[in-house]
Amino acid sequence: MRIRPRRRVAVRPLRRVLSASVAVVLAVPAYGCRPALTPPGAPTAWPATQARHWQWQWQLSGPLDPAVDAQVFLLDPVATTAAQTAELRSRDRRLICQVNVGSVRSDDPDASRFPEIVRGATGRRPDSRWLDVRSWDALRPVLADRFRLCRGKGFGAVALFDADGYAARTGFALDFDDQLLFNRRLAELARSLSLSPGLVNDVPQLAALAPDFDFAVNEECVRLAQCAKLLPFSDAGKPVFHVEYTGSPDDFCVTTVGYGFASIRKDRTLDASREPCPLP
Repeated sequence: MRIRPRRRVAVRPLRRVLSASVAVVLAVPAYGCRPALTPPGAPTAWPATQARHWQWQWQLSGPLDPAVDAQVFLLDPVATTAAQTAELRSRDRRLICQVNVGSVRSDDPDASRFPEIVRGATGRRPDSRWLDVRSWDALRPVLADRFRLCRGKGFGAVALFDADGYAARTGFALDFDDQLLFNRRLAELARSLSLSPGLVNDVPQLAALAPDFDFAVNEECVRLAQCAKLLPFSDAGKPVFHVEYTGSPDDFCVTTVGYGFASIRKDRTLDASREPCPLP
């Protein structure tokens, strides 16, 4: 009689199942110790009593450093992950999302959504083009989705970059009032999506737009001798986040802290390194 060899029951797969089960059991407590954070339910608040006491960070390149000693982070919404914003929010950091509203770059994920007719001359960066801000109906859906991306990743505020095309050679006949209307529409759009709106640069329009925006971001007002033009924000108890790329903080901090600005010195690459001015 031929004796058939006994089949070896699937021991190895069973071992793999058991090993995987143990791994899951071990992993669950570690994951559960920090619950997933949902996007904030309201726009970022900027208490007037705190306006002169923020420390901030502006980082658009290099590995994000969440341990920087700052309460406010201005970041790129595409490069920054939801996990990174969740970690920062768990540290009670306020998060500002930088959105290019007046220009489009060739490598933007949504670049194809901007019709050719609203694209103008080369922008501040060689790979960008200015947008016709008079074409609100064409731009609004795309910019609204850019804001929604910020919101979905956990940002509570949005900073409008390239919101001053009227002062550049855009290829369009934009004037001061065209830009004012566009920027006010954007501030209103941000608020409708529960985001606090902030304005980057656009110094000539700061006084007119101060009632519409919650904070200002400024580059090099000391070097350009423009700091006094930001006073409509600081005088109203609204934060002014200011950066210089040259000079020593020992020199410019005396001026900007006196104006009530939150000032730092950074390299133009906007990596993690920074030199902050002392708080008053």
